[in-house]
Amino acid sequence: MKRAGVAARVLATVAGLALLFAGTFWGSDDDFPFAPFRMYAGVNPPDDDAPDPRVEGTLATGAATPLGQVETGIRRAEVEAKQERYVADPALLAEIAEAYARRHPGAPPVVEVRLVMRWHEIRNSRPTGEHRDEVLAVWRA
Repeated sequence: MKRAGVAARVLATVAGLALLFAGTFWGSDDDFPFAPFRMYAGVNPPDDDAPDPRVEGTLATGAATPLGQVETGIRRAEVEAKQERYVADPALLAEIAEAYARRHPGAPPVVEVRLVMRWHEIRNSRPTGEHRDEVLAVWRA
């Protein structure tokens, strides 16, 4: 291998290590893979319930419907990132109803959107199969 090739590989390695080092101390999830992905960076105690946020809706017909990525095009991670904002200002949940309407132009409109935290019961690091729902925010048309 020529000196230029060796130099380029050494430079790329040093740059990659520098990014990894900087990301480890100052990075956020947005800097992945050069920063820790915090979702996997911690451990829950063996008896802490596991959170499972979800968005549910009610159509004008009264029918309940899930409002996940398939129905709205909004990824779960996007909802989780805005969770505190939705709780502080439930009117922001209207954007989920609007996303549903764009994907389902002929369907009955969504008249209520609920941000629900489903807590899965964990005992001794194992799921029990039990859960409870906690409504965090509600928007109504």
